[in-house]
Amino acid sequence: MSPHEHPGATPTIRIRPASGWNALDLASVWEYRELVYYMVWRDIKVRYKQTVLGVGWAVIQPLASMVVFTVIFGRLAQLPSEGVPYPVFTLAALLPWQLFSSGFTGAANSVSGNASVISKVYFPRLIVPLAAVAATVVDFAISLLLLVAMMLWYGVPFGANIVFLPVFAVVALVTACAAGLWTASLNVKYRDVRYLLPYFLQLWLFASPVVYSITLVPQQYQALYALNPLVGVIQGFRWALFGSQSPWPLLGGSIAVTLVVLVSGLYFFRRAEEQFSDFL
Repeated sequence: MSPHEHPGATPTIRIRPASGWNALDLASVWEYRELVYYMVWRDIKVRYKQTVLGVGWAVIQPLASMVVFTVIFGRLAQLPSEGVPYPVFTLAALLPWQLFSSGFTGAANSVSGNASVISKVYFPRLIVPLAAVAATVVDFAISLLLLVAMMLWYGVPFGANIVFLPVFAVVALVTACAAGLWTASLNVKYRDVRYLLPYFLQLWLFASPVVYSITLVPQQYQALYALNPLVGVIQGFRWALFGSQSPWPLLGGSIAVTLVVLVSGLYFFRRAEEQFSDFL
């Protein structure tokens, strides 16, 4: 006991954020897992609060994009779709893309959007972007129903590879989390990140095989092309749904890049979080 402390006095516990490049302490995230569930549920409710169409937006967004892409790239540009009706071909890519982009955007804005909570209450800050990414799964599950309906409408059969679909969805979520950790940390200090994000995502969309087939990319460049993590994910969806070109030779490079960005993003986030309260 300190000589300045009085007998029976309540000890003072000072909580400080981890500094430097210390261990990630992911165990603390597991200890606060109930808070993750609460924040996911809160994000879902806020997203559809006071909206006329409610969860219908999860169907309208990919449907509208599919129609526009079909008219421009399917009808006018007449891009090949590997023998699959172009609306189904592009919708199969739009779903993993929107799963990624929604999670990425949500994670990027999650810390600055929860400033009032982060500046007053202690909990592992990593929970905030993780919950933002997890909340996008509901929209994805709803939009899958649209894809099923479109495949039935056009008579596209479901193959046995469809059992691998959750694997590629998880890779998309991990990629969104990896990229989101970097942008969430930068967005706290540099608020113009949120304005650059839509333009960055638009470029990333056309750098991924969403509106076109990967067969248009020369074979000798496909390994380099697969360093874009979304290439393996999107091709995996098309392969799982209607037997397009195998994604496995591409997925290795995509996953390797995702893991590098994820691990470095985790450490960068932990290092930056000690300054969150200074900028929020």
